[in-house]
Amino acid sequence: MLAVGCAIAANAQPPAAALSPDNPFFQPSTLPYQFPPFDKIKDADFRPAFEAGMAEQRKEVDAIARDFAPATFANTIVALERSGRLLARVLKTFYNLNASNTNDEMQKVQVEMAPKLAAHQDAIALDPALFARIDALYRQRDGLGLDAEPAQLLERYYQQFVRAGARLSESDKAALKQLNVTASSLTTHFEQNLLKNAKNGAVVIDNVADLEGLPAEQVGAAAEAAKARGLSGKWVISLQNTTIQPALEQMKSRALRERVYRASVARGVGGDADNIALIAQIVSLRAKQAALLGYPNYAAYSLEDEAARTPGAVNQMLAELGRAALIKARSEAAEIQNLIDDQAKAAQSKPFKLQPWDWAFYAQQVRKARYDFDDAQVKPYFELNHVLKDGVFFAAQELYGVTFKERTDLPRYRPELRVFEAFDEGGSSLGLLVRDDFARDNKNGGAWMDSFVDQAGLFDQKPVIINNLNLAKPAEGQPVLLTFDEVTTMFHEFGHGLHGLFSHVKYPMLAGTNVPPDFVEYPSQFNEMWAREPEIVARFAKNYQTGEPMPKALLDKVIAAQLYGEGYATTEYLEAATIDQSWHQIPVSRAPSAAGVIAFEESALRKAGMSYAPVPPRYHSPYFAHAFSGGYAAAYYAYIWSEVLARDTGRWFHTHGGISRANGDYFRAKVLSRGRTMEPGVLFEQFYGQAPSVEPLLEYRGLGGTPPSRR
Repeated sequence: MLAVGCAIAANAQPPAAALSPDNPFFQPSTLPYQFPPFDKIKDADFRPAFEAGMAEQRKEVDAIARDFAPATFANTIVALERSGRLLARVLKTFYNLNASNTNDEMQKVQVEMAPKLAAHQDAIALDPALFARIDALYRQRDGLGLDAEPAQLLERYYQQFVRAGARLSESDKAALKQLNVTASSLTTHFEQNLLKNAKNGAVVIDNVADLEGLPAEQVGAAAEAAKARGLSGKWVISLQNTTIQPALEQMKSRALRERVYRASVARGVGGDADNIALIAQIVSLRAKQAALLGYPNYAAYSLEDEAARTPGAVNQMLAELGRAALIKARSEAAEIQNLIDDQAKAAQSKPFKLQPWDWAFYAQQVRKARYDFDDAQVKPYFELNHVLKDGVFFAAQELYGVTFKERTDLPRYRPELRVFEAFDEGGSSLGLLVRDDFARDNKNGGAWMDSFVDQAGLFDQKPVIINNLNLAKPAEGQPVLLTFDEVTTMFHEFGHGLHGLFSHVKYPMLAGTNVPPDFVEYPSQFNEMWAREPEIVARFAKNYQTGEPMPKALLDKVIAAQLYGEGYATTEYLEAATIDQSWHQIPVSRAPSAAGVIAFEESALRKAGMSYAPVPPRYHSPYFAHAFSGGYAAAYYAYIWSEVLARDTGRWFHTHGGISRANGDYFRAKVLSRGRTMEPGVLFEQFYGQAPSVEPLLEYRGLGGTPPSRR
């Protein structure tokens, strides 16, 4: 659907009252890089700023749509790009804060504004006068003499309007508007339920002895989480977005492991934050939206604008990779079951069948036996600040010449926030990077990148990027020690950050990470490779107490061990991607009722040959944020599609000498700085020199076998 930040027709709603000059959104921030004035922003400021922003944009776009002068690129397309700047400021700040630091009042604003913004969004796409101007320009595009970037901007506007319903009859437009408004309210409700369920589903432990196996800093973090809830003397295991919770890896109590697992998979099913009925309604609405627009299902609609293009291409890739992943996962399961049986025999106890809540715990033991280490040995070498400065930032400096300097003079919405200014070689500034690293009850789970300000040459605007993690905050005075998976996540999100910081584009619609989901994950997944590159790891893997580097033998084991467990990791991901595709490949006639939601998910996995009890999907539908509230509907496959590009790029780097400024600068020039100034497939092939190949991905994940074809 059309991005809210584009433009909107003037007659959608009655004008709102003018915004008070005292409102912090009244004018652009005067802080460096237009950094939001968090110290001045109050919850009460958002509602009037939203209303004023929509009214202002309606007035601006009305002038464009009703201009008597013939349409030109400047008076129509560029004018649309210039519209809505007040609304953009409010949207960027509100939705970032609502994701990272929400409260009851902000959630009320979100519920109220979601349908209004959806109507605001539709009024642009469905205004016939506005589309007539864009259509006229598009028809004469070959004679306009446009360079590549403005030609791409015209193409994107035209396609977005058509895909949003600009060619529909007036009655169908009215029906689509209502569907869009309803869908926005439902997805907002789903998102808010996720936050409630994460908080309500957290597991409270009365006896610290039950936490045997967890390292001291995790026990301390559990105590801090309990204290924050007013439960002093208890311990709380908070739930992350995923099905399998990190604590299961080291928790010795099988009963507590099962309890944590069952709390995780129960989220969104029943209670006052039930998502089952919402899923049925969202799926049905999306199928109706697609049908109105002339598509057989929502996936066909969504994928047409992605690199993948068709559901068939995605289905084939998931099936082919799924076969290789399941073979590996079953092999891993057999090895784990043997360990369980051997331990039961040695203890003269009754053996048990491997269950989902057992896998991480025993896989860690298999990994330790095979590679002679565990996370408890490794974590002292992965202290957060060392990883950030001597790993993440160091790799960026070696590849791109970029450096980072921490700033403490800018206001923050949380005291633990950190802000860094990015500089190119030679000292020219690039923008700001904000880091919000710690989990809390009023923050969405998972890890993500976003922006408070997008790069745009049209406005001489530099980016303000944010990386969000959900690390457990330790007790006062304790270090923040990471698992290697968390280290990899830091590199991943920073890859998104570089994509935003390096953007060198004129028009906002084409800037930074404004690319399809199956391309936006490409730079981030590529950047993960430096987390296991020996020369980079050697820089940041140092004992937080002594400063001694991680012994080479242990470092070699850490790197080698990354291949272990890829059968499980790939299978759980592909199961979730299959669920997402299955929901969105439903035509209107097959959309299930709420009573059929749970059964549909299991049926979809069985039909795809991806149902394997010891390995549950990374997300079950009731807490699948990507699919039902996070903007990845029919696009969760994007991570692995992008990873094919990422691993091809990794092979390219190694073939051309590895880490070097020449290689980094070339990748930056061809991909990281380009946004969507060309279509993603073209950008990739101009960098890589040929079509993508799946072999490097299979090698990187240790899946082996005959490489599947890539279409």
